Amino acid sequence: MFQAIKKYHFIEYGDVVVDLGAAPGGWMQAARKTVGNKGFVLGVDLRSIEPFPQHYVRTIICDITEEQAEQQILEMLPKKADAVISDASPNISGIWEVDHARQIDLAQRALEIALATLRPSGNFFVKVFQGDMLDDFAHKVKQHFETVLVIKPQASRSKSSEMFILGRHLKNAEF
Repeated sequence: MFQAIKKYHFIEYGDVVVDLGAAPGGWMQAARKTVGNKGFVLGVDLRSIEPFPQHYVRTIICDITEEQAEQQILEMLPKKADAVISDASPNISGIWEVDHARQIDLAQRALEIALATLRPSGNFFVKVFQGDMLDDFAHKVKQHFETVLVIKPQASRSKSSEMFILGRHLKNAEF
């Protein structure tokens, strides 16, 4: 995570960050160190996350697949988020097509939450698995963000199908 933040600058000092699928808290740690005490980090997961001592880091137990997730998240934020990051993973079945579809479903849900909680020009960083549904999902992200990158981080194992999509600068919503 630190590598990606350093290279692409999608989280900055003072930012408000929402971390979806945050347990056990590794990405929160990277976000916390980046935003510093002028920022705010909210970790969201089905499981409880060990509390952080910093006053600007909070966690909630929340199922991001539930309709009320956006509202729960918004109620915890001091203002709209500058970045939404998601490392949410499905329970792995071992059946590739099923696991890929479940991962894309979670990424799609993370995108919906990002659209509801991000400020204009905010950023979105989400884990995805390589597969036949990836291009369609990347296209959906491109509809909402000015720049979209598909990233295979150096820290990721070469045989891993894990990739990340970075949406930079949320376009102004047209209502």
